[in-house]
Amino acid sequence: MSKLSFETPIGAITLAEEGGKITGLYWGTVQNGEETPVLCEARDQLNAYLEGTRQDFDLPLAPQGTAFQQAVWQSMLKIPYGKTQSYGDIAKALKSGPRAVGGASSRNPIPIFIPCHRVLGTHGGLGGYSAKGGVGTKLRLLALEGVHVEARPG
Repeated sequence: MSKLSFETPIGAITLAEEGGKITGLYWGTVQNGEETPVLCEARDQLNAYLEGTRQDFDLPLAPQGTAFQQAVWQSMLKIPYGKTQSYGDIAKALKSGPRAVGGASSRNPIPIFIPCHRVLGTHGGLGGYSAKGGVGTKLRLLALEGVHVEARPG
């Protein structure tokens, strides 16, 4: 597995790649990172997104998870830039419950690229977010996309 760390406007990020596919996005840095073509492309696309010049990603992703988690993450990939969905909406489509969707969201190994920040509670609650800065980072990403929500728990 190759990893590449770099600084962004939302803090230090490390990307992980295995077999030519992105497998992880982590908050923080690692020593002795390795630049690979896929990691460099992912870094460049992420930086362009955070600068507001890119709205979607064109990267090979390979998140590891259960069949249910994979289904939730695939649903998240369909949420367009600047839009949100509720945990309940995704749960209804998958014939599951909102808490199960929230659990799968919290285990998303490739946040931002798999846009779990676009998923909110049924009544606009933010839920959580794995980033350093937690829901504050989620709010920043949503604001970047032109989505303004009030910071509410849930």
